[in-house]
Amino acid sequence: MAPHREDALSRARGNLGNDGSIDTRPPNQHRRGMGSEDPRERGRAALKAGRWDEAKRWFEASLELAETPESREGLGAALWWLCDGRGSIRSRERAFTLFRAAGQHERACTVAVDLVITYLINLNNPAAAHGWLRRAERLDKPLDDNPARGWLVLMRAYLAPDLAQARVLLEQTLQHSRDHGDLDLELVALGDLGVNLVISGDVEKGLALLDEAMAGSMGGEASRLETIVYNGCSMLAACHIAGDVERATQWCRVLDDFIREYSCPFLFGRCRVHYGSLLLVKGRWDEAEQELQAALDMVEDAGPGLRSEALARFAELRVRQGRLEEAEELLRDSDLAGDAVLAAAELRLARGDAATAVVLLERSLEHTESNSAEFAPVLSLLVTAHLANDDVESAQAAANKISILAAEIGSDYLAALYASASSRVWSVKGDQERAIAGLKRAIKKFSDVDLPLETARMRLELSRAFSEELPAAAAAEARSALRVFERLGATSYADETASLLRSLGQKVRREGVTREHLTRRENEVLQLVALGLSNADIAERLFISRKTASHHVSNMLMKLGMKNRAELAAFAIRTGHSRTLSIAGRAGPDVPDEV
Repeated sequence: MAPHREDALSRARGNLGNDGSIDTRPPNQHRRGMGSEDPRERGRAALKAGRWDEAKRWFEASLELAETPESREGLGAALWWLCDGRGSIRSRERAFTLFRAAGQHERACTVAVDLVITYLINLNNPAAAHGWLRRAERLDKPLDDNPARGWLVLMRAYLAPDLAQARVLLEQTLQHSRDHGDLDLELVALGDLGVNLVISGDVEKGLALLDEAMAGSMGGEASRLETIVYNGCSMLAACHIAGDVERATQWCRVLDDFIREYSCPFLFGRCRVHYGSLLLVKGRWDEAEQELQAALDMVEDAGPGLRSEALARFAELRVRQGRLEEAEELLRDSDLAGDAVLAAAELRLARGDAATAVVLLERSLEHTESNSAEFAPVLSLLVTAHLANDDVESAQAAANKISILAAEIGSDYLAALYASASSRVWSVKGDQERAIAGLKRAIKKFSDVDLPLETARMRLELSRAFSEELPAAAAAEARSALRVFERLGATSYADETASLLRSLGQKVRREGVTREHLTRRENEVLQLVALGLSNADIAERLFISRKTASHHVSNMLMKLGMKNRAELAAFAIRTGHSRTLSIAGRAGPDVPDEV
């Protein structure tokens, strides 16, 4: 880990509230814990170190001794980090009641703020969030010096009815944070104000504020790990809205150390979906699958909108993998709105139904701001659909709109989309010179923003363009594309490329899937399948849900082309999994059975 980032994370770890909650007191007011043998103290230490499972166990052990508001709040914090929003809410609601009954209104107010955030952002329940904000405000009135007051203003901004009112409240929050020296509140408010400006159309100013908020959070100014979580999600959401793949990628690289040490910082459902989507376009499909599955688990209780968004992204991944039946099934469970429309159009194109794809995409454009970067991917796919439908003029018009967006926003990603779209139009019009020039620009631009699938697709198109007059160059481009498709697991593109190579007189040897093609978690699950464990046993051993364990087994069957668990077990034995049993014996943290 880089020294400056290690200092930042160490500082955040060392200045968490004693129970891991939002601690609005200055660092010199942190209370001392109890003796080193006290379960609460052990739980607090585990929270500060980012050992969430261990913290959960110690707080549960403490509650077996006696129910205290501190232990309830600490357990709520551990459960939140473990993505158990419902469990976190139950524990924190009890903590609020206990703090209030004890006359500790400042602590009760802080817990109420946590509940507002969890209800609103984790569970997409503004009514419950409003209720807890009112409870916090009622407690706040006699506390003139309550350090949580700035956070309450921030909560009002989250629940404001429109962007303009929210912006006023966010600016008030910033002023309060600076007046009272609350750096965490300042950084979170900066990030939220950045998102507000991006949504309002002031993209450049908004992203600049988010850069500042992220720099402060990761550079050592944040005293709570939650600040990194909040601003990480704000950054990713804003980049998604602005279509700024480059910026999202750069900040996710900065977050890599945090992810390795503390788990994924995108602990809210929508942000987890955005992160999975970013991994998808970056070609990190195994990781994308894990994050999108996690997102689906997180949004199960958050209403149909978020669930549809997660399902749509999963369907998009399945289309790119050539698993069209699974994509169809995912979209059947999704409302055909927003991102789901784009995924459905991709599926229709993959099935050769260009006319329906055009209808879906044009309907999607009716609900998208014409000057938004979100417009561009829809237009790019619409170019393909129009060309497949033999409507060259409409394809040209859609490509021209991408050109205008790219010029206005100045994004390499949008420039790549335009080069790709225009090359397809020129090719159909018979101008191969312009088509080839566009493909070369697209390859360069997509490569610059590190989008491997798109780069490989352009190489495949360039190979086709070269195939008649420059067969050797065509073969070189196709082989380069094939390596990427096979590495990603894009089977339909790989089959298409292999067929082209054979038509060029090239021998093609396709790679089979090996254990290296499985994710780390899939390898762990495979090892336990080899031991004869059921999905329920695997879930308990790896501290995951049964649904997630079942998902991993199904995914391995598909990847390896196998029919049942017996074939998986045989594969595990053949590749040596059954002889590596360390994971099978992994135990939980060192918590006594009896306290």
